[in-house]
Amino acid sequence: MRLAHMSWADVEAHAARDPRCVIPVGSVEQHAQLSLCVDMILAERVSVQAAEPLGVPVFPVMPYGHAPYFGGFPGTITLRLETLLAVMRDLCASARRSGFRHILIVSGHGGNAPVGALGHELMADWGDVSIRFHEWWKAPKTWAKAQEIDPTGSHANWMENFPWTRLGNRAAPMKAKPPVDYAELKCRPPDMARDYLGDGAFGGTYQRSDAEMDALWKVGVAETRAAIQGPWPDFGTA
Repeated sequence: MRLAHMSWADVEAHAARDPRCVIPVGSVEQHAQLSLCVDMILAERVSVQAAEPLGVPVFPVMPYGHAPYFGGFPGTITLRLETLLAVMRDLCASARRSGFRHILIVSGHGGNAPVGALGHELMADWGDVSIRFHEWWKAPKTWAKAQEIDPTGSHANWMENFPWTRLGNRAAPMKAKPPVDYAELKCRPPDMARDYLGDGAFGGTYQRSDAEMDALWKVGVAETRAAIQGPWPDFGTA
C-alpha cells in the first residue's frame, strides 16, 4: 500500500504488527526517447505492485539519484554521492523511528549502488534494524528473464521501454544501435559522454513486444515481492 493512503495513526498501528516497509529510489536522467523519469517510475511501480498483496507500506519514491555521467543531457538531475547517502540515511532513520525494523530499499538506477553499502553501515550503527538493497532489474531471476528475451538489454533500450515509460510523441528507432564501449564512456566527462552516446542509449534493440515486456515485468514484481517477504531477522517488539 502507498504511504500516501495512510495516516500517521495507520503507520503506528501497522508497524506495531508488521515491521516491514519499502523505500523506492530512482533517478531523473536521460533515457534517449523515453521519459527522463524512467528509473523513478519503475522503482515506484515495481515496489507498489510487489507490496500490495502483502499489505506492506511503500514510501513515496526518492526521485533523484547519482548520475553525474549524464550531466551533459538537459533535464538530468544528479545528486552528489554524499548528498544521496545523507538523504537515504535520513529516510531510513525516519522509517526506523516510525517503528519499521525491516526496510527494503528498491533501486531503479545503477548509480545508486553505494546505498547498499550505506545499509550495512546503518545496521552496524543501529543494531536493531535490517536493511536490504534490491536492484530490481538486476535481481537473478529478472536478469535471467531479460537475457532470455534479448541479451542486448541495457540503459535506455528495450529493457526500459515499457508502456508506462514511453512518451506519446517519441517513437522508438526501428534500427538497433551498435553497443557502446563502456570503458571509453566511463573516462569521458559529461559533455564528451553526450557526444559519444548521441541519443543516450547504450546500444541494442530499442523496443520489444508488449507481451515480452509484460513477461519480464511479472518476474520483476514477483522477485521484488520475494525480497519484501524476507527472510528477515527477528528483533522482537520494537
